[in-house]
Amino acid sequence: MDFDSTVTVADRPPPVEMNPTAEKLLVAASELMIERNSLNVSLSEIAERSGVNSALVKYHFGNKEGLLLALLARDARSEVRNLDYLLAQPISPSAKLKLHIAGIIKAYRRFPYMNRLIHLLLHASSERAAAEVSDFFVKPVFEFQRQVLEIGVAAGEFRAVDPVQFYTCLIGACDHLFFGRHAVSRAAGVGPITDEDCRGYVAFLTDLIFAGLLVAPNGLPGDIGIDKDVPFNTIPARGR
Repeated sequence: MDFDSTVTVADRPPPVEMNPTAEKLLVAASELMIERNSLNVSLSEIAERSGVNSALVKYHFGNKEGLLLALLARDARSEVRNLDYLLAQPISPSAKLKLHIAGIIKAYRRFPYMNRLIHLLLHASSERAAAEVSDFFVKPVFEFQRQVLEIGVAAGEFRAVDPVQFYTCLIGACDHLFFGRHAVSRAAGVGPITDEDCRGYVAFLTDLIFAGLLVAPNGLPGDIGIDKDVPFNTIPARGR
């Protein structure tokens, strides 16, 4: 089974009203970026793939930056939406964090261009684009982690750590699996990232994070065995 194929009801984004033409352009942009493993696609290529007049890009999105911003918002929507749901689940803070780690890797695997698009919009685009990405992606993820850490400390599972340092460590580690693959492939002779690489990295990163975070690594809650075979999507589907 593919790494990203076990999707629960909770993973699916709610219906969002979008003009069909705008949606076609986003689908075309996503498909081209995945096929090429690159963000370097032109508006004319996106328009040709979608069957839409390129002039309509400006009408719907203003410019290419606006289109890329809308694409990231679309792809991030279900991932961010799941954070509040996960936070409310009756499972231990450790279990929530384990699912969160797997969820980040799963999102980057599902949308291979996502981490590069985040970098581009945060660091190489307008201040408006960077502010929007921060509002709809960075802040919700940081706030989720801060709350889980706080709950974990109160429950006696986690030792107190700086949430900014934790965010930097975890997101950086997840991001670099994908962002740094080209460099490490030359140094270590590894190929493109596979589903098995993602599974192994989630297990490795979970072990690594918890080794420094847990108050008593040998006294884990009953719902968080740090093993290598627990399925990622163990959150009950919404409404069940």
